[in-house]
Amino acid sequence: MTTKSQYEKAPELETSIWFNVPEPLSLSTMKGSVIVIHAFQMLCPGCVSHGIPQAKLIAETFSDKNVKVIGLHTVFEHHDVMTEDALKAFIHEYRINFPVAVDLPTASGNIPRTMQSYSMNGTPTLILIDKNGQLRLNHFGRLDDMQVGMLISELLYESNDAHQQEPTQSPENSISDKCDENGCSI
Repeated sequence: MTTKSQYEKAPELETSIWFNVPEPLSLSTMKGSVIVIHAFQMLCPGCVSHGIPQAKLIAETFSDKNVKVIGLHTVFEHHDVMTEDALKAFIHEYRINFPVAVDLPTASGNIPRTMQSYSMNGTPTLILIDKNGQLRLNHFGRLDDMQVGMLISELLYESNDAHQQEPTQSPENSISDKCDENGCSI
């Protein structure tokens, strides 16, 4: 059995502007829903080829009542070309309908505030937050859509009482090490 203290409370997003919502969102007001944050940069090839399409698929697959999808544009390079107007055009061209926030830059350094508070290693980064506001996954790079769907489903159907739940394993740890191309054994 795990205790709630084994999970870290997800840090609040520190943002400068929001798109596709009438007012800024906060994680605390979304408690009770699973929150999916896809951190991206519009000039990141992995974000464009996989991260954004995956976030769109999640938003289309799961009810907004139960799963909140947020895009986080977190710019740590090419600052001069990734402007608000460029992002607005990007969101329109890629038909991104879920909320998108711009990570708040720091006064010194290139790494924005939310990226720092989540200790992200780059983009794309997938973050999953459970219904209790606890950080459950912080994954840099590509994850298979089926794995992500499984992880979200596990978080959706676990009890709100985290004391009764085992932690959601990282996809690398959830696959038996007794598997090969022929199958998996117990």
